[in-house]
Amino acid sequence: MRTTSRHRAAARMITAIGVFSLVAACSGGGGAPATGGATGGGYPEQNITIVVPFSAGGPTDTVTRMIAEPMAAKLGTKIVVQNVEGAGGTVGAGEVARAEPDGYTVLMHHIGMSTAPALYQNLGYKPLESFEMIGLVTEVPMTIVARKDFEPKTLQELVTYVKANAAKVTLANAGIGAASHLCGLLFQTAAGVKLQEVPYEGTGPALTDLVGGQVDFMCDQSTNTSGQISAGEVKAYAVTTPERIKSLPDLPTTTEAGLPKLQVSVWHGLYVPKGTPQDVVQKLSESLKTALADQKVIDQMAKLGTAPVPAEDATPQAHRTKLEEQLGTWAKVIADAGVKAS
Repeated sequence: MRTTSRHRAAARMITAIGVFSLVAACSGGGGAPATGGATGGGYPEQNITIVVPFSAGGPTDTVTRMIAEPMAAKLGTKIVVQNVEGAGGTVGAGEVARAEPDGYTVLMHHIGMSTAPALYQNLGYKPLESFEMIGLVTEVPMTIVARKDFEPKTLQELVTYVKANAAKVTLANAGIGAASHLCGLLFQTAAGVKLQEVPYEGTGPALTDLVGGQVDFMCDQSTNTSGQISAGEVKAYAVTTPERIKSLPDLPTTTEAGLPKLQVSVWHGLYVPKGTPQDVVQKLSESLKTALADQKVIDQMAKLGTAPVPAEDATPQAHRTKLEEQLGTWAKVIADAGVKAS
């Protein structure tokens, strides 16, 4: 990824780097290295960087590191994971949009790719025009959780309580545009209430304060809350998907709990800059499919309440179709909520 003077500030926000071991792909005859086929140049010939536009240890970072190792093994190179934080994921996404379209700079982003155009007036990139899609990765359920001593015991009681105490109830999130913020908007719409929101610089500190009792409740990805729910550190009300999740079998769905209009999952996908050669895009997509079929990845995701997408969704076309649909959906939700990022 090129770093110019205007990019250095974002580059300084890189907070963690994970490097996965080189796995050489060798042919069966004589042990010669496999070539890159249609790329001619033998792609990949150097390390690949996956940019995560959120903090290290967060849900998107966790998913990225799960798939990086098997992707690297398939590609026969090293994958470096870089966390480039800022502005609801738009700093890291912008860095990748401006990178060389050579397949060596990849972006992992979540649902925020589809909400950024509605939230930010001067975004600097266009999701459908600035990137080539590699494929979808996973759809992570959201969970509604509260400090463990919060008065409401069920989701219906929570809705009744927040309506009666809207001026004093605090709803935490990881900042404007974060998945927790978007889910919180949908909760308020479904419940017919406007609450006092408390934004944090990341999901980690928000959840820490929730466990510590400094805020009342929040909506966050199961990949980030399953451990605290299982340990009894927070009170859990529901999961925001049509079906219960295996890691939390006793947690009802929002439909079962009486709030059927609250349905949301956080989908993740991989991107490269627009203009990346199609044979490179295809090679990355194939490595993603391999990673998502890896039993270790499947088991790791299951522990966090999610699963890899089917192979047919780990493709550029399925990814583009999803993004197009989600851009329209969230544009209306955000406009109705009257929310804008500064």
